[in-house]
Amino acid sequence: MSPIPPAPDALPAGRTFGHHAAARTDVVRVAQPELVRRAVMERTRSRLLIAAGGFALLFGAVAARLADATLISPAEPKRLAAMVRQNAPPAEHLPGRGAVTDRNGELLAVTLPITALYANPSEITDPAGVARRLVRVLPQLDEERVAARLSGERQFAYLARALTPREQQAVNSLGIPGLYFEEAERRVYPQGRAAAHILGGVDVDGNGTAGVERYFDERLRLRRGDDLRLSIDVRVQLALRDAVQHAINDYNGIGGAGILMDVQSGEIIGMVSLPDFDLSEPARVEAVTPGADERGHNPRFNRATVGVYEPGSTFKLLTASMALELGTVNIWGGYDASRPIRYGRFTINDYRGKNRWLALPEILAYSSNLASAHMAAAVGPQRHRDFMVRMGMGSRIGIELPETAVPLIPRSNAWRDINTLTIAFGHGISVTPLHVITGASAIANGGILRPPTLMAQPPGTVAEGTRVISEGTSATMRRLMRLVVTDGSARSADVPGYFVGGKTGTAQKTGPNGGYLQNKRIAAFVGAFPMQAPRYAVYVMVDEPTPNARSHGFATAGWVAAPAAGEIVRRVAPILGMAPETERMTEIQSALSIPMQPGRPRGTSPVAPSRAAATPARTAPAAAPPSRSTETPGRMTQSPALLREASIAPR
Repeated sequence: MSPIPPAPDALPAGRTFGHHAAARTDVVRVAQPELVRRAVMERTRSRLLIAAGGFALLFGAVAARLADATLISPAEPKRLAAMVRQNAPPAEHLPGRGAVTDRNGELLAVTLPITALYANPSEITDPAGVARRLVRVLPQLDEERVAARLSGERQFAYLARALTPREQQAVNSLGIPGLYFEEAERRVYPQGRAAAHILGGVDVDGNGTAGVERYFDERLRLRRGDDLRLSIDVRVQLALRDAVQHAINDYNGIGGAGILMDVQSGEIIGMVSLPDFDLSEPARVEAVTPGADERGHNPRFNRATVGVYEPGSTFKLLTASMALELGTVNIWGGYDASRPIRYGRFTINDYRGKNRWLALPEILAYSSNLASAHMAAAVGPQRHRDFMVRMGMGSRIGIELPETAVPLIPRSNAWRDINTLTIAFGHGISVTPLHVITGASAIANGGILRPPTLMAQPPGTVAEGTRVISEGTSATMRRLMRLVVTDGSARSADVPGYFVGGKTGTAQKTGPNGGYLQNKRIAAFVGAFPMQAPRYAVYVMVDEPTPNARSHGFATAGWVAAPAAGEIVRRVAPILGMAPETERMTEIQSALSIPMQPGRPRGTSPVAPSRAAATPARTAPAAAPPSRSTETPGRMTQSPALLREASIAPR
């Protein structure tokens, strides 16, 4: 009988399990060196765990701080500790002062980031030595000035406002304690001298000091809205500057001004005052000799908006417009210019006069002082002054510049016959060039006085304004202005195809005590083009021109300012997209022409007074002393332009 096989889970033969199993104890012996080795490894393992835990906590804290600073609650880097300890430097710059552009988007002013170098003098132990080492890497610094700024108990001192990256690295390589860098901003003017007086400039802290930089300072600092877009065209600026500078050089003048204005929108397309300055090098401007006065020696003086001058014969445009508008003269009327006008001990004469009765076109073409004085006298002092005020000649011109002047004009209760006689031909009143071109624009554009502006307007804008003369009077004046250029004193301003019209004016300058200065004059031209449909007005002035060999001993506006105006029109008209009307020249000129002595239409009666002088010769007491202006208390108006037995040049 076969043996029964064991169960699968049965213990091996001879083995017991549970309490019945015999107890067995195995003893393992470990040597002493092995025990020591195991203890050392245990301690090392513990230390590694502690170190790993520490690094984990450290990197976790750094990661948490970075996440908080960059993702959760980002914040700008803090000032360096040295700046926080004591008096901190000036407040942080606001990011990016707004840019200024011309009407076409060309940058005129922009802010760029720079690096400034400053020091904590309390941390500088050897100011002289540090200054010596700094000047080696920054030769533009003055060693004595740097040493002085590094001395004392101050906690902050700027050393350089703008460092290049290479200069910053050179200073950093010196390893001088107490020197620090600061991120700052710098105003840059890419066009240099172009529009210098319009832009004005900023100080070292980026605050506007003059021009539109000051007028729009808050808007530019806070970057409210888009970049500031001006009405000027930088191309026109350059052409305008070149033409005026050429006239100044040719006639050895001490300065000048030029303005180009849109007669419909009031936009100033170009405006220059010479001498000017380079906005990209402000340090040179500050080096102007102290005491330089307004008469042409200070480059910062803006002749176009601050200089007040007697306008001379350019004001005859206003006198003729006034007389036509008020009906005291018509196109075929005129006045006697055969005899001087005597007022007390003073006498008014013509400069190279015709010594006869003159029709209205002749009065402007020949620029007669005598006939202009009679024309104004026929209107009367009160209405004369009212018209001048209505034309904007009695108050400051509103434009986006802080630098504007108030005209010098007699008070209403002090405006007498003598004032009317002299202001009729531009003496006894002083206004800025901006006043003159604004008035001329109103005469040419249909009779609307529009305030000038430096802000770019949408194309085709016709600005609101105040009607000062009728459209009919304006149309007549355009023909008369054209006559002055074709047959009068402004022939050299003519440019074929552009039909320029205008008026020259030469006025003696006044001295500090109110008297007239011999051989010192202002030569100016004001006009518009094209006269069949005026789009732009132009003004040119040269201060104190002197005769040259080509002018045959003359330095009047016909020789000095009119050619410059013609050069401006010739250069800027194509820039502004105007093509000369060469094919229709005869037709257009025929429509604009007017005879020197127009015939009286049938059925009309002459306007009195016509051939008789409006103001009889006087033997009354001498003219009263100059009166104070209501607009400028404490300043005197110019003395009467009536020189005893002397003539006053009108051209």
